[in-house]
Amino acid sequence: MKIWKATVSTAVLTIIGVIVSLTPINLVAGEIRKIVHPDGRVEYTNLSDKQRKVNYTNKSSSSLKKVYKYRNDDGVLSFSDQRPLNIGFEVLRFDCFACGVASTVNWHTTPLNLNAHSYQVKEMSKKYGVDEALVRAVIHAESAFRVNAVSRVGAQGLMQLMPATAKDLGVTNSMDANQNIEGGTKYLAQLLQNFSGDLTLSTAAYNAGPGAVTRYNGVPPYAETKAYVERVAILKERYAKAL
Repeated sequence: MKIWKATVSTAVLTIIGVIVSLTPINLVAGEIRKIVHPDGRVEYTNLSDKQRKVNYTNKSSSSLKKVYKYRNDDGVLSFSDQRPLNIGFEVLRFDCFACGVASTVNWHTTPLNLNAHSYQVKEMSKKYGVDEALVRAVIHAESAFRVNAVSRVGAQGLMQLMPATAKDLGVTNSMDANQNIEGGTKYLAQLLQNFSGDLTLSTAAYNAGPGAVTRYNGVPPYAETKAYVERVAILKERYAKAL
């Protein structure tokens, strides 16, 4: 098994940082260290700067997209850029349509979707007291209205619900558009209530988790989350004018 070296989103790797700091990890080539890049990316690696430079030169960016989290035969928490064989693992990767920091989409002009699932969005917005424009903006940002969208960490459906979150919200099938929209809208309502109606903090929590927002007492310093919050706000304003 090759000792891992990969760059993934800051939202996921903040969690890894806590785990790494608390868990002894046996490494063949050295201890894991944390590197924060200027664009907000966080990288965990056991390679020297020289080795990292060679690695980046010889590998395409696509080969650095996945990090596998697992426990080895000794029960030690481990991370690798190669898929473990015959052992349980998690794929650590967070992605959504509006989360890419380097996205070239013009969020001020990208076409809006005013028709898809319009009845369900309207009904759930009324039921949970959430602005219809916000619900539609989050769907747009999360999945670009793809009913069967699945992220690399397992977030599912239009509003990209994680299985545990979906279960808490009473969603039994996240690929069912109606259930997904109800669950996602209900979750938005909970976040808005928790953060006193603050749209910025609520959308940040939708992306990075309410715990991260509370811990940082504001939008977490993750480049991905900052981009997400800004883009959802743009989409919400545009949908509000168009609906």
